[in-house]
Amino acid sequence: MNAALAGLGAGPVVRLLKKYIHFACGVDDLTVAEKVYVIAGFLGIVTAFLLVMSVQTVRLQNSYRNMQASSAAGAINSGLVDASIYAIAMDSRGIYMSTERTKVKEFADEILKRNHELAEMMKGWEPTGRSEDFERFAALKRRIAQFIDIHQELVRRAVEISPAAAREFGDTEASSTVRSRLNADLEALQRGYNERTREADELAEQNRCAAWYLFMLGLAALVLAALNVLVIRDSVLARLSDIAEATDRIRTGDIASEVPHLRGHDEIGRLARAVQNFRAAVAQVFELEQLELDLSKQRDAAMAERDAFNDKYQAISAAINSMPQGLIMLDGKARVIAMNSNYRRMYNLPETITSGSSLEEILEHGLFSGDIKKYVSAILVRIGKKEPAAYEVRLNDSRIVKIYERPMNGGGWVSVQEDVTEQRQKERILERTERLLATVVENVREGIIAKDARSLRYLFINKAAEQQIGMSRNDLVGKTARELFSPEMAELIEKRDQQLLAQSQQLEPIVDTIYNPVRGRRVISWRRLQIGAPGEDPHMFVSMVEDLSDQVETAD
Repeated sequence: MNAALAGLGAGPVVRLLKKYIHFACGVDDLTVAEKVYVIAGFLGIVTAFLLVMSVQTVRLQNSYRNMQASSAAGAINSGLVDASIYAIAMDSRGIYMSTERTKVKEFADEILKRNHELAEMMKGWEPTGRSEDFERFAALKRRIAQFIDIHQELVRRAVEISPAAAREFGDTEASSTVRSRLNADLEALQRGYNERTREADELAEQNRCAAWYLFMLGLAALVLAALNVLVIRDSVLARLSDIAEATDRIRTGDIASEVPHLRGHDEIGRLARAVQNFRAAVAQVFELEQLELDLSKQRDAAMAERDAFNDKYQAISAAINSMPQGLIMLDGKARVIAMNSNYRRMYNLPETITSGSSLEEILEHGLFSGDIKKYVSAILVRIGKKEPAAYEVRLNDSRIVKIYERPMNGGGWVSVQEDVTEQRQKERILERTERLLATVVENVREGIIAKDARSLRYLFINKAAEQQIGMSRNDLVGKTARELFSPEMAELIEKRDQQLLAQSQQLEPIVDTIYNPVRGRRVISWRRLQIGAPGEDPHMFVSMVEDLSDQVETAD
């Protein structure tokens, strides 16, 4: 024993135990680490017990739920099976006592129905069983199958031969034996479920006890945690706060103030004595440090201001140079404050044009084609009035530039400029194409009708279609077929629309005879297609209509 104590360092252990005894008697000579470690040790032990009890409680709860669910399901299924057996037996008696074949047929159908329900009950019961119920359930399942077979045969004899033959078959000793053994199997299963219910009640009681243990262990853990918080607060945080305040006073020049907790035997006491030594050193060199601190503050402030300015400049420069448009900033006298690389490339400016150059110097470079002085004067007026503007100018090289001007706070002007030459060329080409398409569509011989694929309202009617229908496009656009034509004609049009939805296009002509409310009976040929982007629902129908009435009359 002595050798073991010596191997473990009996001397420090004994001293530590003495310290704890003194602490219990009111003498505080423990260090903060010793206080925290002992509380953490007890808290770890309680937490371990709490973890073990939690696992045990979960296990008990799972066992209780499984056992309770199994016994309840078994009891319910047992009752349902018993009730079905009794109902089948009663229907069998109905067959025995019936003299009319219709009544026999009714009871026979009811037995067949209940046989099917009984078989389905057994299928649903089997997954809810447990491994220990397998043998008893297997025996019950065999008895149920025999019971069902017997009553199947009984029904057959009653229907095909006579109720007497069914009774003779049902009153055999084999049938009675199956029924009695079936009742015995059900009772055996029920006894097992009752026993499992009692075991579940015992588990519930154990679970309640485990819950109380958990509560007590949790309460102990809370008490130890609260004790740990109190020790940290009183022995560490409060004393550190006092020493931090003393350090702040020393930092501000209050060298005469006392440092608290100098007589402590723990880490806080050693820290307080270190601060005391620091205060003595600070007192010797305070004046030199204060002077150095002032110089350092001034130097740091100047460097911070310079760095902030450089950061802002770099950020602004990077932002404006990454813009796809040209950008220029002018002061209140139209002198350049900044410009990005896209602006310089747009006007092919030389390196001599930099910050401080005037707007006139840029315009005189040769690309601007207007009156420079008048243009600059107008800009100075807008700068003075802080009026934003947006306009386009044509340069000497035929490029078109879109200019957006905005005033700046404190005076000045910023302009974002974009080369829109290619965009304007595309717009002109598109406009000419649209005019050409409209001219072609308006003057073809076929009637062209466009409809919205969702609302089925007319969107466009060309001249040929106006003549075929006998109405103006103002009367047609925005309306549906049911708002314009007779129910029969509207129904035909909607039928063709549904066909088009199913086929996506009808390039082969479809000939219909319709009654036009203005032009009477007409024979028309349809060719139709849907318009929509790939992968999207169609948004428009286009119909190409040809009036064949005159050709039909000539042929007649």
